Amino acid sequence: MAVERITYRANGKSFIGALVHDERVAGKRPLMLIAPNWLGVSDVAIKRAQMMTGSRYIGFVADMYGDGKISAGPPEAAELANALRADPKERRLRISAAMSAFVEESKKRGIGDTTLKAAVGFCFGGGNVLELARTGADLQAAVCVHGDLNTPLLAGPGDIKAALLVLHGAADPIAPKAQRDIFESEMEAAKARWQMVTFGHVVHSFCEAEANVPGMAEYNEPAARQAYRMIGEFIADAFERKAVNTER
Repeated sequence: MAVERITYRANGKSFIGALVHDERVAGKRPLMLIAPNWLGVSDVAIKRAQMMTGSRYIGFVADMYGDGKISAGPPEAAELANALRADPKERRLRISAAMSAFVEESKKRGIGDTTLKAAVGFCFGGGNVLELARTGADLQAAVCVHGDLNTPLLAGPGDIKAALLVLHGAADPIAPKAQRDIFESEMEAAKARWQMVTFGHVVHSFCEAEANVPGMAEYNEPAARQAYRMIGEFIADAFERKAVNTER
């Protein structure tokens, strides 16, 4: 699969994302924006994007830190991610810029069906995807996988256009049940089309095979396998306008 580094700008700063697509496939395909975890546009994030997009989608791994920076891990990653969590306007601006660059590059190459757009994020990236959805972005589906759920800028009624899917571990110490309850109240008040699937006894980062911090961030193969299947089915349904609660 082709991987192209794409430079774009937001708020006077340079960002470098990764466009991923199977160059052997002819015809335009739907767009899938991938918001990676707090490490940034790493080789692991790009490989995950390749796995998820395959021949069905055009993918783009979003850069949230600028210049394609890859964090060395905690504590640097926590410092970088938490700075954006504390500044939701900048966070939304950066993830929105990634989507805009993705659409532009897909059009330029004639490979993307820009009428069909989804965004999927993992951990910190899951929160980024939710913030993108809260902006009212023109998306059919947004999926948050073991992400941070809460924001200082709550969505209002009608703000969220995308159908939302949240996949979460019941024992996640990073975003515990109190966060899930706040998120649920926000989504109901916003009259969003949303679903949440909670995996019992599962902690943070359960979809990431590299996660290995016992009791905090651990890969869980059955939950991951089910989650990836749910992501594909949810996006397909959203593209066909069959997402849950479409009457709202």
